Amino acid sequence: MMLRDFLNKLEKEDKLIRIKKAVSHHYEIANIIYSNDEKPIIFDKVKGFDFPIFAGITSNRDIISESLDTTKEKLLFKLVDALRNPKKPDVINKAPCQEIIIKNPDIRKIPLLYHLNGDGGRYATATVSTIQDPDTGRNVSYHRLMEIDNNKFTARLIKNRQTRTTYDKIEKDLEMAVCIGNSVAVMIAASLGPPPGIDEFSIANALDNTPMVRCITKDLEVPAHSEFVFEGRLTKNLDREGPFVDLTETRDFERQEPVFIIDCITHRKDAIYQALIPGRYEHKTLMGMPKEPTIYDKVSRVVECKNVLVTIGGGSWLHGIVQINKKDDNDPKKAIEAAFDGHKSMKHVIIVDDDVDIYNPNAVEWAMATRFQGDTDLYINPNQPGSSLDPSGKHEHGKKTKTTKVGVDATIPRDIDKSKYEIVKYKKVDINDYFR
Repeated sequence: MMLRDFLNKLEKEDKLIRIKKAVSHHYEIANIIYSNDEKPIIFDKVKGFDFPIFAGITSNRDIISESLDTTKEKLLFKLVDALRNPKKPDVINKAPCQEIIIKNPDIRKIPLLYHLNGDGGRYATATVSTIQDPDTGRNVSYHRLMEIDNNKFTARLIKNRQTRTTYDKIEKDLEMAVCIGNSVAVMIAASLGPPPGIDEFSIANALDNTPMVRCITKDLEVPAHSEFVFEGRLTKNLDREGPFVDLTETRDFERQEPVFIIDCITHRKDAIYQALIPGRYEHKTLMGMPKEPTIYDKVSRVVECKNVLVTIGGGSWLHGIVQINKKDDNDPKKAIEAAFDGHKSMKHVIIVDDDVDIYNPNAVEWAMATRFQGDTDLYINPNQPGSSLDPSGKHEHGKKTKTTKVGVDATIPRDIDKSKYEIVKYKKVDINDYFR
């Protein structure tokens, strides 16, 4: 469903609130989004700016599922199908995102937010970014952008991710277009992180119709219905980026990152800017949930995988639970190795049987309590590439973060009496029968 159609649908269903009072981009909007539990919201009037702001359309699985015309229970498998069967999008000549073209852009006119005290500056966060790699083709991902001048940002590029890899191997500026205000399909696809050569916009198009248009000043294509597009260049100049609160709700430290120069801004005539507050539900859902199909895809190649969850408690990034139909004693170990391959930043993974509700933390803990032995069911792999988001990792300047990866086999041993490992259930009765 197109973004605006979805916003209208949510408002008609009383699932979106509209703030008509004028509010400030200095912390106030971020605090309102937080206080509203990141439910869908539109701010009609932003003090000092001509553009309204919206947020919250990817803050939970129910909203995402509604946009993609599926259910929460079927969402994972819809994402897996799109990942496996991308569909090349059409390219059109005239697009809503290019109704207004600004060749001498001034990002001070865009309502970028100040999120939290201590941040390095105003940030753009709902930033679907696309580049072209000379060897592997188009890549789409997210890069937070910190304002440093009227037409300049610093862009956080993580080591060993595709944009950084492309940036490091070419000697000239790297063209990049940043799209803000996108459909749920585009936002989810940009988070998936498929192998190089698989086009995220084709995945978005498999999820929902996503026509594209060529940029005005760059040799790139962008979703035709984006609200804003920043066309620019990642230069070899570096400048300060950060501090900034990241996924684990801890403050990421200041770095030297590439300067992103904006050469052109295009937007809809009545454009709506998209905000996404860092470290909270929408950030976590966008980061963690799209890794579930990539984990599922890898695990399914070696064992029968039933379901996958990247947990909120693990920062929606570091912890995963994988549910399998265990047929062999080696299946859990295979699943552990495949899960880490499917999400390379994951730190801990727990493998459970298909009778365990992975969405219930108590059920997962119960499986560990009753089906796991540390001397035989624990797999420890020290000094592995980890996530820079993990404060406890080993961080060295200019090097990939290192961590110890742990897999837990919390499945029932085979060739035993399974009844000793299963929950004995009472029969549910209608208590009202006893008051008549």
